[in-house]
Amino acid sequence: MPSGLFMRGRDTGILGTLLERASRRRMSARQASIKRDTRETRISVSLDLDGTGKGSFQTGLPFLEHMLDQVARHGLFDIEVQASGDLDIDAHHTVEDIGIVLGQAFAEALGDKKGITRYGHAYVPLDEALSRVVIDFSGRPGLEYRVNYPRARIGGFDVDLVHEFFQGFVNAGQVTLHIDNLHGINSHHIAETVFKAFGRAARMAVSPDARVGDSVPSTKGRL
Repeated sequence: MPSGLFMRGRDTGILGTLLERASRRRMSARQASIKRDTRETRISVSLDLDGTGKGSFQTGLPFLEHMLDQVARHGLFDIEVQASGDLDIDAHHTVEDIGIVLGQAFAEALGDKKGITRYGHAYVPLDEALSRVVIDFSGRPGLEYRVNYPRARIGGFDVDLVHEFFQGFVNAGQVTLHIDNLHGINSHHIAETVFKAFGRAARMAVSPDARVGDSVPSTKGRL
């Protein structure tokens, strides 16, 4: 093989390695730490969009922690949530505010949203339950939530608060989110498919799109 061709091949390999390293450095910066204190709650969230699926949660709400762990694991996000709130009244303020702060963390970690896929979707089954989540990091808040539960509580957790969590997330994160439970009998299974599908859809949407490059995936030029 002529030496010139060999050098070009080697240079291409070196360039590819350098670009890969630069991409990893850029992706590793997609992190955020947000704190929010009110008279009702104190919430702290740390997020790494390019993590390995590790979750750490101290909220006083075991079922919500189980659901957040599904988001981390299936989204491959590293998420840490510390929360204290007026649980002596009920869990509404704490759950809603966790959603708000997590939405803020996503927005900060994504920055100007250059190079992301933007849209994501996922179908997730769990035994008899099947849910679909479609997400758009559009810069516009909107939630379409079509989930019916056979019972009002899962353990001690009020299922109405799942909606409040996602409403807080979309408002703070400026996200369009469609959540549909397509089938289900067991309330725990239904909720778990929703959170797993949310994690998978979000993972797809925030993933870099090599063809987009450093452009914003919108004809407006911003999201």
